[in-house]
Amino acid sequence: MASPAFKLPRFYTAFFLVIEPISALVGAYFAHFRPLDYLQMTHAASAPSYAATIPVSTSVVLSQLANLYFLFTINEALVLRSTSDLRVWRTVLFGLLVADFGHLYSLKALGSEVYWNVLKWNAMDWGNVAFVYAGATLRMMFLAGIGLNTESGRKVAERVAARKAK
Repeated sequence: MASPAFKLPRFYTAFFLVIEPISALVGAYFAHFRPLDYLQMTHAASAPSYAATIPVSTSVVLSQLANLYFLFTINEALVLRSTSDLRVWRTVLFGLLVADFGHLYSLKALGSEVYWNVLKWNAMDWGNVAFVYAGATLRMMFLAGIGLNTESGRKVAERVAARKAK
């Protein structure tokens, strides 16, 4: 791994270079190799009962989704690992942040409760909502410079310290 030209805290390293790429691979696996489970965990009421009844169009779309999850894995596990350029990191993470918001928006058909009612969440909801909230939060923190030994990171830290002093 390239030595970053900026200080990368362990929580960013763990999440962006290990946890999230593995999670995306798991999503790709289920979307492509276990589409019935993927559909039933997403919305059991509208999912087919048997794998043989999954429409071809749905199967194709799930394989395309798996391909996008694999792209996320490559972007984080390989592209970010291959560079110490802060501008590249910010660009990739900004793109993933936009994707986070698009992902959350795509859940709107499940009803507003999917965004907040944790007592009704299944494993897929924890991945589709809570995990995306966590990823988006860490991306916004990174983009704001929080925890980074950069000029913007120091400015954020100074603003937080000034607010606490009031």
